[in-house]
Amino acid sequence: MTTESKAKQKIQSLIWTCSIVLMAGKFIAYYLTGSAAIFTDAMESIVNVAAGGISLYCIRLASRPRDKSHPFGHGKIEMISASMEGILIIMAGAIIIYEGADRLFFPSQLSRLDIGIYITAAAGLANYLLGAWSIRAGRKHLSEALVAGGKHLQSDTYSTIGLVVGLVLVQVTGIVLIDSLMALIFGGVIIYTGISILRKTIATLTDKADPERLSRIATILNRNRRPDWIDIHNLKILEYGSYSYIECDLTLPWYYTVSQSHDACELLAETMKQESREKITFSVHADSCNEQHCHHCLLPECRYRRAPFKAEEPIDLHQMVESDEEYSDNERTKVS
Repeated sequence: MTTESKAKQKIQSLIWTCSIVLMAGKFIAYYLTGSAAIFTDAMESIVNVAAGGISLYCIRLASRPRDKSHPFGHGKIEMISASMEGILIIMAGAIIIYEGADRLFFPSQLSRLDIGIYITAAAGLANYLLGAWSIRAGRKHLSEALVAGGKHLQSDTYSTIGLVVGLVLVQVTGIVLIDSLMALIFGGVIIYTGISILRKTIATLTDKADPERLSRIATILNRNRRPDWIDIHNLKILEYGSYSYIECDLTLPWYYTVSQSHDACELLAETMKQESREKITFSVHADSCNEQHCHHCLLPECRYRRAPFKAEEPIDLHQMVESDEEYSDNERTKVS
C-alpha cells in the first residue's frame, strides 16, 4: 500500500470518527428540544456516518494494486462511494421534508431551545472544518471520495447556519411554525446537494468529457509544442480514482524511422507528465503525415513538402477529441 493510500485512509477514518460524535450530539439536542429543524440536522448526520463508512471501505479497496481482473486498478470504486453518498443524501432530504410537513400540520411543543442552538452551532462549525480538511486532502491526493464527502460536510454547515437562525427566531418570537418551515426548506437544499453529487459522479463513471480539463491539456501542448508535432487528435481520458489514463494520436513526418517516432511520442508523454500535476499514464500512437498536412506543418526545412505553408494551427479542444474518421474528413475539407 502506498504512503498516499495510507494517508487517505487515515484522513477518512478520523472524519468518520468525528461524524459519529457529532451525530450523537445532534440527536441529544433533538431529544432535549423536540425541534423538527434540529431533527433535519440529526438525520443528515446519519447520512454523514453511513457515507463516511462507505467512503472508508471504498478508499481501502481503491488502494489495491492492479491485477489481471482489474488492469486499470480499483480506483473507480471511489466514484461508487460518491454516488452512494448522493443517494443517501437524497433519501435523508426526503425524510426531513416528510417530518417537516408532519410538524407543520401537527405542531409539537418545543423546549430548551437555547441548549439545542448551542449544540447545533458547535456541530456545524466542526462539520465545516472537517469538510475543508477533507476537500483539501482530496484535491491533494486526487480522491473523488474525499472531495465529495468534504462538500457534503460543508453543505451541512450552510444548512446549519440557516437552522440556527430559524431556531433563534422561534425562541424570540415563539412562532413554532418557523421550525417546520425551516425543516422543509433545508430538506429541499439537502436533496439538491445529493442530486449535484450524483450528477458529478455519473459524468465521471460514464467517462463524460471535461472541457475545462481538455482546455488545460491543449494549453500545455501548445506551450511545449515541437515543430514535428504536426497535430494531435483522437485524445481520450479515463478516470480511475487518483489516476488518469490518457491516450492520443500524434501526427509525425512520414519519413521518420521507428526510433524517431518512438522518441517523439515519449517526449510528448514526458512533457504531459511533467507539466500536469495529476497522476497520469500517457499512451501515444504515432500517425504519419501526408500532403494534406503541409499547409500547417511547422517543420522549417522539409524536403518532402508538397504544398506551401499557409498558417500555424494551434492545438485546440475540438481537434484533440476528433476521431480518426472525423479528423481525416476535416483535413480533406481544408485542402479542398
